[in-house]
Amino acid sequence: MLTPMPLVFHEDYSPPLPEGHRFPMPKFRLLRDHLVDFGLTTDAALLRPECCPADILALAHDPAYVQRYCSGDMSREELRRLGLPWTPALAQRTLRAVGGSLLTLEHALKHGLACHLAGGTHHAHYAEASGFCIFNDLAIMALHLLETGQAGRVLIFDCDVHQGDGTARILADVPDAITVSLHCENNFPVRKAQSDWDIPLPIGMQDQAYLKVVNETLDYLLPLYQPDVVIYDAGVDVHRDDILGLLELTDAGLMARDTAVLEQCLGRDIPVVGVIGGGYDKDHARVARRHAHLHFAAAAVWQRYGLS
Repeated sequence: MLTPMPLVFHEDYSPPLPEGHRFPMPKFRLLRDHLVDFGLTTDAALLRPECCPADILALAHDPAYVQRYCSGDMSREELRRLGLPWTPALAQRTLRAVGGSLLTLEHALKHGLACHLAGGTHHAHYAEASGFCIFNDLAIMALHLLETGQAGRVLIFDCDVHQGDGTARILADVPDAITVSLHCENNFPVRKAQSDWDIPLPIGMQDQAYLKVVNETLDYLLPLYQPDVVIYDAGVDVHRDDILGLLELTDAGLMARDTAVLEQCLGRDIPVVGVIGGGYDKDHARVARRHAHLHFAAAAVWQRYGLS
């Protein structure tokens, strides 16, 4: 019997926000509910993370910034750039979610594949928050791998519709952390960073053209860098109905993309960490179902490769 695919979640992931806030915080809880309802997992089987310790956060962030955020000592301007109010519950959620990405990473190294029901906070910078992102779990995972010697080279494959500007800037001087960003060229952030590989996509790109870019990019970069681990940000704000997107992928396109990325990596014996990235819709259950494509694709690939 195959070992169940590792999935990481915690009840802290959906703290309350003010009524009508555009960030769909309930989506994390609803994603868990959707996966359980469809029999992909059980609540008891989900792995629950601890909060990320301060010394690991400090691999990617200014300790003074970490302390300022965790204590609630954020200025009005800092909170404006973040786009979220400060509450003790949100601070707890933030630390727990980064811990969740680290736990997902641990299981991906052990089994070859693991997925988080959160993560992908790629707009967080070294000493400031931005675009709903407080601490950058992608950069933290990469630096933790390199610092502990668990990997000699890491590739971050970011398919969120927005450029991973925080990740690019934090890792700009880390040659063994390769940052790859496939993003809509005319979208947030207005001032782009410089990733190792930026692949700007035109507004309105649809499934077939998008999937061609994904496959050609991986066909080139994976043999070129031969990373020990791939961190995959499977943002669903590329979907045609996303309110912050501008690309035109369908549900089938999302599933095909996630399957292609996982197949490309596992076909080369490269472990993959999956995080969900961005996705925005006034109907929170609908965006949760889009995020679930990653986990359904991963479960199918897990079975196909006989991982355990």
